[in-house]
Amino acid sequence: MARDDVDGTGIPDGNRQTSFTIGDLAREFDVTLRTLRFYEDKGLLSPRREGPNRIYSRRDRGRLKLVLMGKKVGFSLTEIKAMLDLYDLKDGQVPQMRLALGKFNEQIAILERQKIDIERAIEELRRTVSVVNGLIRQKETSGS
Repeated sequence: MARDDVDGTGIPDGNRQTSFTIGDLAREFDVTLRTLRFYEDKGLLSPRREGPNRIYSRRDRGRLKLVLMGKKVGFSLTEIKAMLDLYDLKDGQVPQMRLALGKFNEQIAILERQKIDIERAIEELRRTVSVVNGLIRQKETSGS
């Protein structure tokens, strides 16, 4: 089976490029240069230097993809770094994988609770909109 997942993220990827500039990654992932430098400072990315230029590898690109996905689902950068560090070991140690799996399940539970809270808030807002619309109609028909 052909492997599109050359960056090791588990996410199919048709991009065959092997190195990227900071601008390449900023454009591709719609992040600022400052964000990429911040992630580098936090140890999430490790570009090599060619003079003043940062050159990112496919591994860095894959890690950036995972960082952004982790942030999207609510993980802190500290949690993301810990999971990436476990992931980087690639030695298949079951306790480390169980730890990551536990964190994923915890985050799913948190997001499910937030989803319920958001659905309740939306329903409450819809009721309020309905009440306010009714009041407006009353005022308009009574001529006040």
